[in-house]
Amino acid sequence: MKKMRNRGDAAKLEMTPMIDVVFQLLIFFIVTLKQEDIISYLNVSCPQASCNDQRELEFEGILTVEVGRSAWVLNGKQYSNDKNGRGFVALDRDLSRLASFSRSASVLIKCTPDSAHSNLVRLLNVCSREKMTNLSVFSI
Repeated sequence: MKKMRNRGDAAKLEMTPMIDVVFQLLIFFIVTLKQEDIISYLNVSCPQASCNDQRELEFEGILTVEVGRSAWVLNGKQYSNDKNGRGFVALDRDLSRLASFSRSASVLIKCTPDSAHSNLVRLLNVCSREKMTNLSVFSI
């Protein structure tokens, strides 16, 4: 006859103590981490602007465009949305000119509560065509 061996209950793997240890290690490393360690490994120095490139130095700010029901306001200059579309053509031209200075410029687009969605879409199409990718759209 074969002798049956008592194998006992199957071992259980308790997850709670392991999770506790992981969180304690995480907290330890976060608390002991120094900002100097991170900064020493990152290339945070910015290159100096060249005096030869005057176009880049002319515009370094943030473009602010306010989208309203019947007008756009680009950095304080108003462009009305008339039936002929001349206001949008002027806005398109000026925005293209400013984009040629710096495609990485930040563009803040503020939509008024009464603004038409089509006005926002037209403006976003211009930004897309000019390859401006740093856009922030919000309502005021």
